Amino acid sequence: MTLEPLHVPGILQRYGIRPDKSLGQNFLADHNALLKIVRDAGIRPEDDVLEIGAGLGNLTRILALQAKTVIAVELDPELFSALEDITRPFNNIHLVQGDIMDIRLEELFSRDYKVVANIPYYITSAVIRHLLEAPIKPQRIVLTIQQEVAERIVNQDEKMSLLSLSVQIYGQARIASQIPAECFYPKPKVDSSVLIIDVDDQPKLSDERIHSLFKLAHAAFNQKRKMLRSSLRPMLGGGVDVVSGVLDRAGIDPRQRPESLSLEDWIRLTEVSGLQ
Repeated sequence: MTLEPLHVPGILQRYGIRPDKSLGQNFLADHNALLKIVRDAGIRPEDDVLEIGAGLGNLTRILALQAKTVIAVELDPELFSALEDITRPFNNIHLVQGDIMDIRLEELFSRDYKVVANIPYYITSAVIRHLLEAPIKPQRIVLTIQQEVAERIVNQDEKMSLLSLSVQIYGQARIASQIPAECFYPKPKVDSSVLIIDVDDQPKLSDERIHSLFKLAHAAFNQKRKMLRSSLRPMLGGGVDVVSGVLDRAGIDPRQRPESLSLEDWIRLTEVSGLQ
């Protein structure tokens, strides 16, 4: 099957749809950019793919030509009607209307799958955590997201974020390519990057340790301008001297702030803290 590029403004006009800014609706309209994402994702004929925020189906159609099956999730009921019409010729596309955060991924997949999505900035962190913490995890996550956010996730040499810490626990992240703002309709204010997270077979810690680590990390990052000896007091108990002693045993300067710690630092801190 040969695909003709979709004319996004014309389709929106035909269905009487106006992009919803509150949902971060910027449709990737450039056909070559869509092809690039599918190439970056390394989709193979035996792959099952989850697409989040299918929109008008312009990426969905290309995925369907490459993959075994595509489960496409779309929240907006107005878009969903257009999506049904546009993807009707494909018998390997299964549409789901709803919020990905309310969907139990283990009910959609019983084996390895890949995720491909163009998602708005405001849900990036929540979606990544939802995917990485699912009982049945994807083997690869391919996200078109704001360039600055993608760079913060992959940059392990400068400031750590809670999101980049999450990703490092479960896998390895890299940026595959860049997509200029001009490729979207309506045009956003910033460029985007294609972020790839290759998910490990097993996370670097047990579920119990991950839970404890995130308790500490949330406490620290919620007051990230404070030194760790202050921000971790509510979690570790005791005064500054007690907290400083725990940090010293982990080989961490109590005057550091959370963004300067590596994953290895957080693992050591979790181990010596005794936090359950």
